[in-house]
Amino acid sequence: MEECISVFDMLKIGVGPSSSHTLGPWRAAERFLGELRNENLIHSISKIKVDLYGSLSLTGKGHATDLAIMLGLSGQDPEYIPIENISKIVKSIQDNNEIILGNEITIPFHFLKDIVFNKKFLPFHANGLAFTAYTLDGREYTSTYYSIGGGFVVVEERVNAKKKLQIKCAFPFPIQNADELLNYTIQENKSISEIVYENEKSMRPEAEIHHELMRIWHTMLECMYIGCHSEGILPGGLNVRRRAFDMHQHLIGLSNYDSPQTWLEQIRLTEVKFRQILKWVSCFALAVNEVNAALGRVVTAPTNGSAGVIPAVLMYYLVIENHEAGEKEIKQFLMVAGEIGSIFKKGSTISAAMGGCQAEIGVSSSMAAAALCELMGGTPAQVLMAAEIAMEHHLGLTCDPVGGLVQIPCIERNTMGAIKAIHAAELALETDPKNAKVPLDKVIDTMWQTAKDMNNKYKETSEGGLAIAVNMADC
Repeated sequence: MEECISVFDMLKIGVGPSSSHTLGPWRAAERFLGELRNENLIHSISKIKVDLYGSLSLTGKGHATDLAIMLGLSGQDPEYIPIENISKIVKSIQDNNEIILGNEITIPFHFLKDIVFNKKFLPFHANGLAFTAYTLDGREYTSTYYSIGGGFVVVEERVNAKKKLQIKCAFPFPIQNADELLNYTIQENKSISEIVYENEKSMRPEAEIHHELMRIWHTMLECMYIGCHSEGILPGGLNVRRRAFDMHQHLIGLSNYDSPQTWLEQIRLTEVKFRQILKWVSCFALAVNEVNAALGRVVTAPTNGSAGVIPAVLMYYLVIENHEAGEKEIKQFLMVAGEIGSIFKKGSTISAAMGGCQAEIGVSSSMAAAALCELMGGTPAQVLMAAEIAMEHHLGLTCDPVGGLVQIPCIERNTMGAIKAIHAAELALETDPKNAKVPLDKVIDTMWQTAKDMNNKYKETSEGGLAIAVNMADC
């Protein structure tokens, strides 16, 4: 049976800068703690060692992978930890050479020795990490995980018929690809968001769906607000100056507001010309990814490195296109975006370590284009066309972060992805789907083939492209 992926799997609240290199390892550490508790071992642990492999090793320092692991082993939750506590906890571990494992037991932990960066790749996935716990009586307990993008963490699958047939959920409309989704909309005479909502209702109450979707949006809005009101230099050594603050000051003028929501209302009153629209959309995207680069709280959409595209496009709709839009449209947008992202995850990848930046910015642009197209009145066929157009023009995009940091070119790329998403939606709205030559499923297949053909230098290893053309001295 098809894999059932919820909107809330694709849109997760967490901490930057990377979903695969920060959030994933953090969640893996939490899972390892859970295993130790299940085995009744946690109170007999004398030492923990963590081995990072492949892309996690090559760019882990720049992505704060080591910090995320320490926070995860400390029992902190990336969704709820107060951001101001992160540096305090990390500093305490580094200064005292000990960690409060699972917030229960204090053990020695020398982060420079106990987190090992191994450059070799494990065969299953480019982002591998192994935890080994040593007990007081000399036993060892080891588990290996793979951070496969978007904060998803898996163990290596063992191929057997039973597992292949395992039913993971009971969606009334199980969807594996875009063609199946379109057929459901025709068969049921429903929009894509309505099909998605029916699936979500099979998993949780309607009140919870509403609450969680709005919590995701409020996190996005707060992230944009924080980014637009924060200035200075981003951490990491590249000395990248935040740009959203200055851009926002020029755009907002002397408006008065005291919260993210009143800020949104004030933006609706600003001048609307093409150049201003480009700047506002870019400002929103920059703001999110500057917060992400500073280890702030963002929504993976579908990854942290591409977290700015979807909020920027949704904000564009709310402040430029439809001043009357509210919770109904916000939920509709997020459900469509989440479903398109899940189709890419099933048919290709959302991991830059596997597919380059086409798997992050490309997918996020496709998700945003589809969601905007439905809000603008597009038919389900046009919505899928919008997703196809956005991805078609991101095919082959490499992931080559300078210094292994999610800053150059990652922050700017979110602005490009957002603008392309808006353009793709408009093109789809002006096109009869009968005349479309390239279906979304073909583009997803092509993206996966492109990912497999792509040289590893361009898959989040910082061993090619801008990552070697531009060095720390240049910055």
